[in-house]
Amino acid sequence: MHELSITQSMLDLVLGEAEKAEAESVAKINLVIGEMTGVVGQCVQFYFDFLSKGTAAEGALLNFKVTPTTAKCRHCAKKFELGEFDWTCPYCKGNNIEIVGGKELFVESIEVE
Repeated sequence: MHELSITQSMLDLVLGEAEKAEAESVAKINLVIGEMTGVVGQCVQFYFDFLSKGTAAEGALLNFKVTPTTAKCRHCAKKFELGEFDWTCPYCKGNNIEIVGGKELFVESIEVE
């Protein structure tokens, strides 16, 4: 259910930027969503279709870019994608890692007319 508040915040941001640009309408919104956020793109789309009715963003295309969960080994300093159940470094087999990707959630860009 957190997608509702996320979508409302995203829509507010997009409409604010479209207004600043004196745009008549929003054609496309490019979103970056990390795997670890738990945000479901289909839910965002559903809420967006409902919330954007009657606004400059109604009918805009949502484009989702999903970023994988990545980590950096604190021992050998290599970066790698994390497997679902294997959180060890594939290079040195260490388990002292830092999550460096997959928590992103932002509007990358918007296209207006």
